[in-house]
Amino acid sequence: CIMVRVKFEIAREIIMTREKLSKDAIDAALAELGGWSLATDGASIRRSFVFKNFSEAFAFMTRVALAAEKMDHHPDWSNVYKTVDVTLNTHDVGGVTALDIALAKKMNRYFGD
Repeated sequence: CIMVRVKFEIAREIIMTREKLSKDAIDAALAELGGWSLATDGASIRRSFVFKNFSEAFAFMTRVALAAEKMDHHPDWSNVYKTVDVTLNTHDVGGVTALDIALAKKMNRYFGD
């Protein structure tokens, strides 16, 4: 049945996105993700976003929060005035996955990169 096949493909994609990426795969992804770097722990990626003011920073966080909720993947972040510091990793696998890269790409788009 076509519906079963579609559900299988969706489930497979979800599982694949939660597989821990190799260091080479992370480095390749970071090469295309402006502003992001591998954290010193080697198990997460980081970026700071600086806005014109607090309102812009908060609007960014709101937009990202909605996207993160849809992805069921939430950032570790903090906000001080106009700066939002973000750390991404997938806690249940103890490292960076495709979900982290996808959320980082969304954040860059929302920021205007």
